[in-house]
Amino acid sequence: MTPVQVRESSRAAPARWSPAPAVFVVLWSSAFIAGIPGVLAAPPLLLMFARFAVAGVLLAGYALVRRAPWPRGRTLAHVALSGLLIQAVQFGAFYSALGAGLPAAVVSLVQGLNPVVIVLASRVLGERIGAGQWAGFALGAAGVVLAVADRVSLSPLGVALCLAGLAGLSAGTLYQQRFVPRMHALTGTAVQLLVSAPAVGLACLAAGPVRVSDWSAFGLSVAWMALVNSIAAFILLNRMLLRSPASRVSTVFFLTPAVTAVLAWLLAGQPLHPLAIAGLVLGGCGVLLANLSTRTRVI
Repeated sequence: MTPVQVRESSRAAPARWSPAPAVFVVLWSSAFIAGIPGVLAAPPLLLMFARFAVAGVLLAGYALVRRAPWPRGRTLAHVALSGLLIQAVQFGAFYSALGAGLPAAVVSLVQGLNPVVIVLASRVLGERIGAGQWAGFALGAAGVVLAVADRVSLSPLGVALCLAGLAGLSAGTLYQQRFVPRMHALTGTAVQLLVSAPAVGLACLAAGPVRVSDWSAFGLSVAWMALVNSIAAFILLNRMLLRSPASRVSTVFFLTPAVTAVLAWLLAGQPLHPLAIAGLVLGGCGVLLANLSTRTRVI
């Protein structure tokens, strides 16, 4: 998005409320819960290979039925590179951190810092960040920390993998909106998944022996992450990126650590601590403030 486009967007009429960001946060956060049995049953990179391959084939087939336009030439290369960053690097690193024993709440904490990285790099997109947005980012970051403050345990390898995952997500998001801001949600996501599958597959083979100890847990984890996280959530994310600056869209990630804690309480029986509730409220206030400070739509 060029500076002119940003200025034009800032003069647009205030957006109507949309449930899409809230739906996205729930879908996205559920991946951490679905991934726990998956990484216990198989190597994390094998889990990601299966996730990307299944989701990519299904989405590509649906896009062909819909006769959606496919990226070509230089656009295809940009879509593929952004996909390798957002899909292969981000999830390969984050789920390897889970496999290394880092708690899901800590992984989601690091991922939840994505808006901070995005806003610090916002000049790449020519965006202007106002005082209200900065205040929203500060509240959101505080909510992220509160959400998992009582669950943090550190592993040098796990932390390094999480930082690599955060770098992949942030760089991929910026790259995508910089070079392919009008990417088709169906075919673009399909390409990103299909180029990421062989990348993590080769990395999995290079990492060591490949073995699945529990096919039921592995299959259920792959099915959920492929259909819900890789297809539904990413179509929503790509549509939001089509309509709003990356710095604004990224604010929804402030809510993922707290929502992950709530889902773990509801689905996995893990206790819901008061700090997680406080983090959810504070993160929500940060998202609201950052979004009210601009007038571009999230979706």
